[in-house]
Amino acid sequence: MILERIVAEVFGENCYFLAADPSTTAVVVDPGSGTAPAVGNALERHGLTLGCVLLTHGHPDHVWDAAAVAGVAPVYIAEPDLYRLENPLAGSPLALGMVGLFPQPWTRPANVQTLRPEFFAGGGSELVPGVALRALPAPGHTEGSTVYFLEAEWPGAVAQWVGEPAAHGTQPLALTGDVIFRGSIGRVDLPGGDADVMMWTLRTLKQVVDPRTWLLPGHGQGTTMVHELATNPFLASRR
Repeated sequence: MILERIVAEVFGENCYFLAADPSTTAVVVDPGSGTAPAVGNALERHGLTLGCVLLTHGHPDHVWDAAAVAGVAPVYIAEPDLYRLENPLAGSPLALGMVGLFPQPWTRPANVQTLRPEFFAGGGSELVPGVALRALPAPGHTEGSTVYFLEAEWPGAVAQWVGEPAAHGTQPLALTGDVIFRGSIGRVDLPGGDADVMMWTLRTLKQVVDPRTWLLPGHGQGTTMVHELATNPFLASRR
């Protein structure tokens, strides 16, 4: 599986680029501000076409280049955060300060779609050929925050990034957006955030996520579920 990380200009947001193999179809996850040129370069380098854009949630630092990256390709988001794509800055107390961080005005993607029910059931579904994932609602940071689970044999660079350089073979992996970070969690004090709901999400994740799972967050360094269960105070304190 091809998996690369592109760090966006605003807040160091992590955009992910993945595909089953060269010359197939790629998925781009959370294309933040300024990531579109790097995504285009990655597509060209691997001989790939873009299949879709996938969003973990609708905050502006995760979605700003979605229209530029996707063109007419689908942009998938969980239904509770769909409204955010009308204007990701709307309703935020930080809007006035943030608008100057983005070099281009907001453009809503042309082909926005909500995630289909089959992604939330059983083993999930294929998003593009060769890239199957399972979606798990993980509200608390926003109403529609979603964690995506995949399993494959990942590049060595990903193993090093999550602190598992000796790993080999198939590994479970989760794209956690702004739900879980290395040593922390996403904010709950912005519109749509809810501390009580986040506590419920964290308890759920502790119960259902395989400790072997590699976690790729929306900001900062990767980690593993077993590391976070042992060291992340927000997970350790949730029974």
